[in-house]
Amino acid sequence: MAAGPYQRVILIHYHEIGLKGHNRSKFESRLMKNVLGLIGGYPVVTIHKISGRLIVFLKEGTPREEAQRCASFIARIPGVARTSCGFKCPREMDDIEQASIIALAEAEPFRTFKVAARRAHTDFPIDSMTMNKDVGAVLCDAFPDAQVKMKGMDVEVRVEVVQNSAFTYAFSIPGVGGLPVGSSGRLMCLLSSGIDSPVALWQMAKRGAVCNAVHFSGAPETSSTSEYLVEDIGKVLEKTGCIARIYTVELGSYQRQISLECPPALRVILYRRLMFKVAERLARTCGAKALVTGESLGQVASQTLDNICCTDASVSMPIFRPLIGTDKQDIITTAHAIGTYEISTEEAPDCCTLFMPRSPETHAKIPVVEEAESAFPEEAWVEEIVQAARRTDFKQPR
Repeated sequence: MAAGPYQRVILIHYHEIGLKGHNRSKFESRLMKNVLGLIGGYPVVTIHKISGRLIVFLKEGTPREEAQRCASFIARIPGVARTSCGFKCPREMDDIEQASIIALAEAEPFRTFKVAARRAHTDFPIDSMTMNKDVGAVLCDAFPDAQVKMKGMDVEVRVEVVQNSAFTYAFSIPGVGGLPVGSSGRLMCLLSSGIDSPVALWQMAKRGAVCNAVHFSGAPETSSTSEYLVEDIGKVLEKTGCIARIYTVELGSYQRQISLECPPALRVILYRRLMFKVAERLARTCGAKALVTGESLGQVASQTLDNICCTDASVSMPIFRPLIGTDKQDIITTAHAIGTYEISTEEAPDCCTLFMPRSPETHAKIPVVEEAESAFPEEAWVEEIVQAARRTDFKQPR
């Protein structure tokens, strides 16, 4: 069914932003900038704010399939709770009813439906209950084989009457929720080519943080495969504005020196402490206020509580671990959802397992670790590594 005289739109719903009180408009404006900056490939005319929603106006003649693809993409942008494809129409019941028929027809196939109408302003003379009844009656006539069902229906037709117009829609997609990127400061994420750390970065982006990242490669002691995979991960996260920059650091030569001169059981701890020191130095150069890792408690030897305390003691900056209590299967499910899983499961040498000891320490003590570390020129190394780091910037909405 053609859209007729009604303009095709996408409604962007948000939840957490709506709880922000006096700061709400700043979060709404940030979300609007992010969406506008990321949907350049879709037929969008403009975006407006209305009554707790953002409305995306699509070009005339945009087909339903393209509108739904655009809505699906927007739903993946942090801060969006739900997107809906529908129509804008005049605040007249005849128009609302006709637009509702078109919206419901585009949701076929279905056997049951429900109408949920809401008026945002009492200057519209018809209350919500009456709209539900009147629109429902018209839809029953237009779709005689369908039945009204108040719970567990196939489709819910929503009608929203605001100050200057009305909107009706029957196709909705759940969003990722959270806060818009750029509303919560800047972080530095330790990013490997594995499954966990891209998910950890994405979780913090979903909390509104601008995420820079540092990738530690085992080169020149290993191949550079992980560097290419991390760049691919960055390109996936870039699509929804979740990453701003990646620093690539070659750590292999320093790991070799550590492996030759420190107690074998402490190698991994010393590797990680060096990584944290480099990440902290890079964070300070770009204005990041905390570090982020993909560690999950007890998952591997370096992630026991004692060893985590030892690595934390190497820096003064706060360290966030959004996955610390998360089940591995849940992490994998999220990696699939954000599009990084296939890349992360490709084979690549991991700098954390380079020169891995047969029996790594699982309950390291800070004084023992610091004594072993004192044999190395850590400050000089950190400065050297930071100066040699390669930087890749990704597109961010302004």
